[in-house]
Amino acid sequence: MRILLAAALLTSAAPIAAQTSDQSSAVPAPVLTTPDAKDVWTYAQPEIARVTHVGLDLDVDFDSRTLSGHATLDIQAQPDAGEIILDSDNLNISAVTNGEGRPLNWSVGARDDALGAPLTIELDGSRQIVITYRTKPGASALQWLPPEMTAGKKKPYLFSQGQPINNRSWIPTQDSPGIRQTWDASLTVPGDLVAVMSAEKLSGETGELLPDGRRRFRFRMDKAVPPYLIAFAVGDLQFKSLGPRSGVWTEASMLDAAAYEFADVEKMIDAASDLYGPYRWGRYDMLVLPPSFPFGGMENPTLTFLTPTIITGDRSNTDVVAHELAHSWSGNLVTNATWSDSWLNEGFTTYFENRIMEALYGEERAAMYSDLDWDGMMADLEVYGGPTGTGAATRLHGDPGATGGQLDYFKGSNFLRMLEKTVGRERWDAYLRSYFDRHAFQPQTTAGFLTDLRQNLLKDDADLELSMQLDRWAYAAGLPDNAVHIQSETLAEVDRDLAAYNAGGVAADVDTQGWSTQEWLRFLNGIPREQTEARLQDLDEALGLSDSSNAYVRSAWLELAIANRYQAAVPSLTEFATRVGRGLLIRPLYSGLMEQGEWGRDLARQLYSEAKPTYHPATAAGIEAIIEVK
Repeated sequence: MRILLAAALLTSAAPIAAQTSDQSSAVPAPVLTTPDAKDVWTYAQPEIARVTHVGLDLDVDFDSRTLSGHATLDIQAQPDAGEIILDSDNLNISAVTNGEGRPLNWSVGARDDALGAPLTIELDGSRQIVITYRTKPGASALQWLPPEMTAGKKKPYLFSQGQPINNRSWIPTQDSPGIRQTWDASLTVPGDLVAVMSAEKLSGETGELLPDGRRRFRFRMDKAVPPYLIAFAVGDLQFKSLGPRSGVWTEASMLDAAAYEFADVEKMIDAASDLYGPYRWGRYDMLVLPPSFPFGGMENPTLTFLTPTIITGDRSNTDVVAHELAHSWSGNLVTNATWSDSWLNEGFTTYFENRIMEALYGEERAAMYSDLDWDGMMADLEVYGGPTGTGAATRLHGDPGATGGQLDYFKGSNFLRMLEKTVGRERWDAYLRSYFDRHAFQPQTTAGFLTDLRQNLLKDDADLELSMQLDRWAYAAGLPDNAVHIQSETLAEVDRDLAAYNAGGVAADVDTQGWSTQEWLRFLNGIPREQTEARLQDLDEALGLSDSSNAYVRSAWLELAIANRYQAAVPSLTEFATRVGRGLLIRPLYSGLMEQGEWGRDLARQLYSEAKPTYHPATAAGIEAIIEVK
């Protein structure tokens, strides 16, 4: 069986020639070359020639919406390697030379809509290449925001989002999570703006003022990271310290609210380190972006990117911060070798996030999150026939983008919770801490994890392994019968209110005073999808749902309203979908509309035509697939 290929699954590439650049003198992270580690989303052939370091020198031009400059790549290659293949997507390349300026032959192959195009460069003995290029205005990783789409309304904004394979639209490199690279960068921006990156700052908070009035900011990441974690933003940004290792960047009008919301981040770092080993990235700063940011958070090293939708004034959504912090171990430190193994990032991190929240806020708060995750997992499984269905395995096959909803998060984390329950928390924690140490700064596969688990936790205990159903968890569809459902007493109280309401009660009798986001979601998601117009009107007027400032609450309410074609909620839907670009909150709205016949389809397309300029390119592409725009 594939799981039993033991040591062969952890071998790295054959020895290849030493690199020559002083910039990346550290030993490069290994590249896994086993069949299960082959990345179908890259053109690279790292076993022949691979990138070990990226040096960027780019000019940020808001007028043309382009980046221009050059990338200097350090190469590690087999002695007889004649070429290196990089990933690129719509880059205007003007020259390729070696480190001494000698031109090298290069070509760009046919473009694939999903993968971009291969950039093949003849090495001619070179171990450093310099690519001069310019991005295109529609680069899939970049969102250029006009002033009116920012909080301050006066200055433009730019941010990148690389995961999973969008960074090839602004960096010509080998854009695969299994090909870890160190990097440095110099960004030149308008003089009244600030640049930040997911790396150590070398030029201070205000950068270097140039004679032409622009500013240059320099950064360095001396740890090999998967290239999707190279990230930056440029805007009218300010910083507020939260502790010796942490702080928050954002626009001035959001700074105090963000600092309040994330005040416990130093405690989170301590709790995470106590659980699974030292934090190895130096600082943990956060950047709160405009509402068009497509995700709840992005775990870019040293600078987590966050959506403002989690700022609700009650700190009930700081599990998002805990999640991105946990990625500093699961994802950034030990990384899925391919996106088919995304659960190794997201499932581990969702489990770890919950342990951080428990350490800080107690078992019941953590139980709320776990209970809702169970609901999410069951909803995702239902699409594939329920717990005994035939689709959506944990370790995904075929298209790496087909994640089965959030099963990589929820089923993946429940897999680890089962392991904890089976062997006991003390034994499990010791193992997981040692796992992060053994595989630090390396890629990993599902098979590799199971091999490590068998060798270092189970230690040939056949009966224990049989009880765990490891292969079924990792490779089969559905949900094994040893899954662990943590139930929350707080949400059980909400369930009682929900039962009374669903039995014919009125919304005014539901006491929502002091409810957290999680309690609101349990209530709203538990209301049957078929409701009368009068019932929806009563719910909305009594609880103020169409005007809710909590983006999670508004999204859940709008899902219910759409399911009933509740016309009175359309103005709220329009305002929300043209202001918020977080995929988790808006994709279900478009999906719901498309299920409502001609009324919904027409509204979805009209709404998208208005909202598209506010969405990140990745978000826009996802919604276009939902509403069938060609």
